[in-house]
Amino acid sequence: MRVLIIKLSSLGDVVHAMPVVHDIRTAFPGAQIDWVVEPGFAPLVRRIEGVGDVIECALRRWRKGWWTGAVRSEWRVFRACLKRERYDAVIDLQGLTKSAVIARLANGPTHGIANRTEGSGFEWPAALLVQHAVRVPLRTHALDRARFVAGQALGYTPQGSPRFGLRSAAAPSQSMPTLVFVHGTSRADKLWPEERWVEIGKRAIAQGWAIVLPHAGADELARAQRLARALGEHCSVWPAMKLDAMVDRLGATQGVIGVDSGLSHIAVALDLPHVQIYNFPTAWRTGPLAAHGHLHQEAVVDSAVPGIEAVWSAWVRVRAAAAA
Repeated sequence: MRVLIIKLSSLGDVVHAMPVVHDIRTAFPGAQIDWVVEPGFAPLVRRIEGVGDVIECALRRWRKGWWTGAVRSEWRVFRACLKRERYDAVIDLQGLTKSAVIARLANGPTHGIANRTEGSGFEWPAALLVQHAVRVPLRTHALDRARFVAGQALGYTPQGSPRFGLRSAAAPSQSMPTLVFVHGTSRADKLWPEERWVEIGKRAIAQGWAIVLPHAGADELARAQRLARALGEHCSVWPAMKLDAMVDRLGATQGVIGVDSGLSHIAVALDLPHVQIYNFPTAWRTGPLAAHGHLHQEAVVDSAVPGIEAVWSAWVRVRAAAAA
């Protein structure tokens, strides 16, 4: 069996689709699975155990210069890659018009999402463009939605906890255990107050942890530098790095506390002890759940911004669960 998955973006959405690969290969041992994704996330997809060809689709960039000869040439190459193989199933896990169009361009029967689910992106033309649209329960976690659609498309029922299959490099030896603070996100209303990061950091350092601060962009770098100055010698700022290197760095640490962001979802996929902070009651849709087997990963939710004690207590619990 050969299957093509279409999940273009964003970072968190790509992570939530990862367990589909393990599910398919469990139901159909030896299945060959290819994936269409935006170039920025291709290094991540190439690290998923069981993924074969990764077909890069630069739609965001192509839209800015669709009339140019260079873009038209890239589009022709992309279409040729889509049609190079005959697929037993082409599965659109995005549920958008653009992803459904890409599915139709591929060589094989197409499957996709038939309806909007609570809080998730969906465009109704997508259901009409695919040949077989799957109706999904309205209140469904992002992980479960992807697994359900793929299972319905191929005629199996996903079993057990999600298995992401995300590989990272071997961890180097360290003098102190390292805790990552994922303090940055693309939405300002998802941020956690800096003074709370400082207080949590002081508590962790007092227990023998070294704190590290990743960043993407000037604003996050400035925040990371402020936090590092407040926390002192046992806190450092990571240099800017590509996604591939970030996965290795993250995988070599011993725990993560982070806001709702793509990097936090990668921490879940890497099976790290993790506390994910939500300023909105949406953790049921994208956060780590005990029902998924994430006993050493926990979401802390509060519409008024989670407090220090709630986050610290969660960190104590996930560390205990990881050590059990």
